[in-house]
Amino acid sequence: MMCNIGKTDRIIRLVLGAVIIGLGVMYNSWWGAIGLIPIITALIGWCGLYAIFGINTGCKTKID
Repeated sequence: MMCNIGKTDRIIRLVLGAVIIGLGVMYNSWWGAIGLIPIITALIGWCGLYAIFGINTGCKTKID
């Protein structure tokens, strides 16, 4: 797995994930657990959908 998520994308994903989780807690809904997906992808720096569509938002990778 090569990094395909840049710094700005990571920040957006962390904020969006926190908002989704917060809404889930506020409305007492298990749908807030979906907020873990953008948080996890931000932390590991890799998104499966980006890989499928060949998207790279600026994460620099060194290829030997």
